[in-house]
Amino acid sequence: MGQALVEASPAARAVFEQADSLLAFPLSRLCFEGPEEDLNDTYNTQVAIFTTSVAALQALREAGYNRQPQFVAGHSLGEYSAYVAAGVLSFEDGLRLVRERGRLMKKAGDLNPGGMAAIMKVDDDKVVEICRQVAAEGSGSLQVANYNAPGQVVISGDNSAVERGIELAKAAGARRALKLAVSIAAHSVLMRVVADEFRQAIDATRLNLPEMPVVANITARPLATLETIREEMEGQLTSSVRWTDSVQWMVDQGVDTFIELGPKDVLTGLVRRVSKEITAHAVNSPTQIEAVLQSA
Repeated sequence: MGQALVEASPAARAVFEQADSLLAFPLSRLCFEGPEEDLNDTYNTQVAIFTTSVAALQALREAGYNRQPQFVAGHSLGEYSAYVAAGVLSFEDGLRLVRERGRLMKKAGDLNPGGMAAIMKVDDDKVVEICRQVAAEGSGSLQVANYNAPGQVVISGDNSAVERGIELAKAAGARRALKLAVSIAAHSVLMRVVADEFRQAIDATRLNLPEMPVVANITARPLATLETIREEMEGQLTSSVRWTDSVQWMVDQGVDTFIELGPKDVLTGLVRRVSKEITAHAVNSPTQIEAVLQSA
């Protein structure tokens, strides 16, 4: 994760070196060498993805890409690297806040164990109905965590509720209904137990007004004030990520090119499923940076 960027870009290398220093442990070694079990611990995963995403941003800028984005957005944790891109957060402050977010989400998972599942090829409204049915049956809390793309959502909640949701989704004709390999119920009410503590960390963090619009996960609209940004950061713990609506709204505003900055290319695939008319690039290697520069 991020190693190819670091080997080719002094700017990306500087981001990882700063992260290692601020966190007082070799995050770069964990990203490059593993072990995978430690990297997949949400306490580490969140700072790893955040750091790699900002490193990709700085490598792209260093390579000469200077076009001003019309909007920035991020999926769940990715919203924090979007804040850095928009000047809302410094990398240093963002890293500290993401580290605390990871710690608290892991704490919530220990206090309120839960899980998540991906549901494919079932109408969004039908998945919402399934979640309500599961709750009404007394199997536990269940809600849509992520609206990722048309026909692709993720549900989140108590383990028993997730299992029941999978059963009902399969009965409704889901092409796939698969429990994810996670130990927390992100974007669900089970995270509420740490919301107040995270709000304290948010309020202690310096924020700046965005230099470009940041499209929010909760509302799928730009965040206009510092208070709405703080509310987004806190509310995102327990609210659905409306990624499909966010992408569609940007397309409706005339956006025709998306550039994904991060360790993989999952969002590139998702935005293409939202709109067949757009161009999408992933940036996590020198070769991909060159491709973006040639297309600019």
